[in-house]
Amino acid sequence: MTSIKLIQDGADMSLRQQIALTAKLSAPAIMAQLSTILMQYIDASMVGRLGADESASVGLMNSSLWLFWGVCSMFTMGFSVQAAHRLGAKDFSGARSVLRQGIVACAIAGVLISLLGVAIALPLPHWLGGDEAICGGASRYFVIFVAALPILTMNYLAGGMLRSSGNMKVPGLLNVAMCILDVIFNFFLIFDTRAINIGDYVFTMPGAGLGITGAALGTVLSESIIAMIMMWYLVRRQPDLMLRGDEARKSYKPTRMVLSRAAAIGMPMTAEHIIFCGAQITITVIVAPLGVVAIAANAFAVTAESLCYMPGFGIGEAATTLCGQSYGAGRYSLVKRFCHLTTFSGMLIMTLMAVVMYIAAPEMMRIMTPVDAIADLGSEVLRIEAWAEPMYAASIVAYGAFVGVGDTLLPAVMNFGSIWLVRIPLAALMAPQMGLRGVWIAMCIELVFRGIIFLWRMRTGHWLKIESKKKNAYVDPEGEAWLDND
Repeated sequence: MTSIKLIQDGADMSLRQQIALTAKLSAPAIMAQLSTILMQYIDASMVGRLGADESASVGLMNSSLWLFWGVCSMFTMGFSVQAAHRLGAKDFSGARSVLRQGIVACAIAGVLISLLGVAIALPLPHWLGGDEAICGGASRYFVIFVAALPILTMNYLAGGMLRSSGNMKVPGLLNVAMCILDVIFNFFLIFDTRAINIGDYVFTMPGAGLGITGAALGTVLSESIIAMIMMWYLVRRQPDLMLRGDEARKSYKPTRMVLSRAAAIGMPMTAEHIIFCGAQITITVIVAPLGVVAIAANAFAVTAESLCYMPGFGIGEAATTLCGQSYGAGRYSLVKRFCHLTTFSGMLIMTLMAVVMYIAAPEMMRIMTPVDAIADLGSEVLRIEAWAEPMYAASIVAYGAFVGVGDTLLPAVMNFGSIWLVRIPLAALMAPQMGLRGVWIAMCIELVFRGIIFLWRMRTGHWLKIESKKKNAYVDPEGEAWLDND
């Protein structure tokens, strides 16, 4: 038997069972991450057919969108990690209580973050140094996405809760479905009505001709449909978390205990993400004076690189679930073994992906853009970045394991220091002399440094010892207490 129940039941697990369980949880998580990036890849390739200005408009706003998406995602993590701990301790009522409170808190947060994004949508491209020719389209692209943040936040919450229970398959399959829907919507929304020749037959394909506005609408529509399905599955079908009968009628009011614990877990992650995206925005500002070709090549290369590192994020999600449930069950030696196993698995897979990316870089770029100058520059920087992928994997997966036990503050500080003290200064120094190549060399050096410090922290074991010494009591609205085992 290879099931998350082995952790909850306190059963002995051989190395073979640990590897099998890691693979079982990682595979659908990797599939989900890859499908998400493939969706962005498809968006980029379709927009790339519209021209350099449209590509630059999207590229200019990507880092800002990641900031808003990430804040919503990190906010939901404070609740899904608590659910994982309670499920690991077989406190199913407490886990459902966390879910009910998370729905209300995350819905409110999503609305507030969305309103902030809409308020700054018009001036934001100008703040980022965008050329006047691309600012109007960039604002429209941005405002459509941020207006949909409340729905996207529910998608993040539902996916995180399902993964916390060990269900990686449903989020994975639904993310693949979202990718397919995105292609369909984009096909009809981005381009004008056009004739397609298939052999001797000519078909007229209807199209709205909305350009980058259509790209944003297509993605938002697909995300909204999947968010509704995923939330329905969570509350109606997921065995350990479904809210049916009496569970659906219990209090949804967020309590101080759950909110404070969510803040302790989520706030360092949110702050770290804001800082990280602030760095990405700073990089965008550094790249913007290099011209439209550099902006577009940078944006497309970031999207193409995502195909390489997203398997690491998938394994990192599995690490969060495995370490979180093991921690909730009080099995601290198992937490450490899962941390090491998932981290080195991620490094191996991303090394193989880096080799593929290095070889296939020109083809990857030409799929997204027919402009030779953009494709050639993007290929060069992708090959620079390939050398950093194994160590990038170490930081991604180890971070996921640390999150599983609630250790988020120091890893956030490590990410902050690595990006702002290494990447940004090096990029600012190298960009004027080496252009976009210098920016990506700086990124490569920083990612290697970041991987080293995360491996060092993982090896010391302090991330686990600190957390396992804490005695935390959680009280749900029904008055039931749940304690960490120590």
